Amino acid sequence: MAGKGLRDGAGDVGVRFSVQPSVASWGARVYTLSMHTRLPWPDYFMRIAHLVAERSTCLRRKVGAVAVKDKRILATGYNGTPSGVAHCLDVGCLREQMGIPSGQRHELCRGLHAEQNVIIQGALHALCLAGSDIYCTTQPCLICSKMLINCRVQAIYFSQSYPDDLSETMCAEAGVRLEYLPGDYHS
Repeated sequence: MAGKGLRDGAGDVGVRFSVQPSVASWGARVYTLSMHTRLPWPDYFMRIAHLVAERSTCLRRKVGAVAVKDKRILATGYNGTPSGVAHCLDVGCLREQMGIPSGQRHELCRGLHAEQNVIIQGALHALCLAGSDIYCTTQPCLICSKMLINCRVQAIYFSQSYPDDLSETMCAEAGVRLEYLPGDYHS
């Protein structure tokens, strides 16, 4: 028998009830009711962003990002060095060697940010990110926020905050929704 679902306002199935036939020892058909919960879309994509972050080669912070449009993944990215360049895992962290604090002098780094790699992957595969949502493990810095604004993304979701007031201000001014999604996305 087909399952029945409850739908929330966004049209997502939240809880699914299904009736499963089974045969009792005397041959009579017995129906059991089971309840399955489905992961909401934002949690699903944020978990994927955290999984993508596991590919990071950064020694300071592993960051992952996923571009999504119409509930389909367009591109993924994690922070690390460009293709063909030695990883920080192998040669050490330039920022650490130079004593550069977190959040400052982003240009002095061997790596690219996860959001930048999402944009690059989209460009390499001729994908338009306009109208997409971005799921990031960490709130984007100012540079990445400006790039995402110019890509015309509609929303940026993140699970770890990053102190960058100007980034928040520019996203608000450009009409890009910036939303914190708290939760444990590692399970």
